[in-house]
Amino acid sequence: MYDGILNVYKEKGYTSHDVVAKLRGVLHQKKIGHTGTLDPDAQGVLPVCLGKATRLCDMLTDRQKTYRAVLILGRETDTQDLSGKVLSEHPVNVSEEETRQVILDFLGTYEQLPPMYSALKVNGKKLYELARQGKVVERQTRTVTIHDIVIESIDLPHVAMTVACSKGTYIRTLCHDIGQRLGCGGCMESLLRTQVGRFRLEDSLTLSQIETLKEEGGLGEKIVSIEEMFEACIPLGTLPSSDRLVTNGNPLTEKDVFGEDWKKGLDARREIYFRVYDSRGEFMGIYEWEQDKARLKPWKMFLGG
Repeated sequence: MYDGILNVYKEKGYTSHDVVAKLRGVLHQKKIGHTGTLDPDAQGVLPVCLGKATRLCDMLTDRQKTYRAVLILGRETDTQDLSGKVLSEHPVNVSEEETRQVILDFLGTYEQLPPMYSALKVNGKKLYELARQGKVVERQTRTVTIHDIVIESIDLPHVAMTVACSKGTYIRTLCHDIGQRLGCGGCMESLLRTQVGRFRLEDSLTLSQIETLKEEGGLGEKIVSIEEMFEACIPLGTLPSSDRLVTNGNPLTEKDVFGEDWKKGLDARREIYFRVYDSRGEFMGIYEWEQDKARLKPWKMFLGG
């Protein structure tokens, strides 16, 4: 069984669940999970967690993401992209400079209303299921952060841009909101996710490439190990007498670990995490230092299958 993270290039027409289902067939293992949905028409980076790394799915979902999007002004649809029903069309009487300024005004945080055609749940029902029944329900806005916008080109009514944003940001909704603010409406024409955390577009693999690598025996080289995801964490080993504690996922004190310098600087930091290994050098999990209790507590363990 494979353990680690695979940088998959999700192709147009596949859902994120489709990718997971196909990988289960290719890799012959069930324990696979994706790290956040991409719409069927969207393409690009989709980190997929394999085996023990499925415990990282929630962590990777929280990572900053970067997208390359094309906005088309003058048209509004029920899905906020070109796959939906056209609700209205308007002439685009704005200048390039006005368009540029309005787009850049979205930098920073803003309150975004999730679209009806989304996988969010309200009272146990997915919004897109309700939308397909012709229902519109009240949704709460969410605070999202647009870290950066680079406008690649403006050829009205089209605008190509690269957007770096926080988790939970809908780029379709950003396009819709830009159109609203310009007074002519707008929707997303295309979307390519170019980065999720450390995972970049240029390193991603299509499903067919993954299948070929699997058959040739070279897929393991493309899988990012769990340990690599925590390279910034200080490595720490347990003493042989404390192997039982770490194997059972128990807290550790300084008498359970070896090394003289690992506690330096702890008092000056609010939180600090360690990559913990047993006395034989086997990676066990990530521990967090609890200053008030002067101990290491398990944060995420990677034991077993």
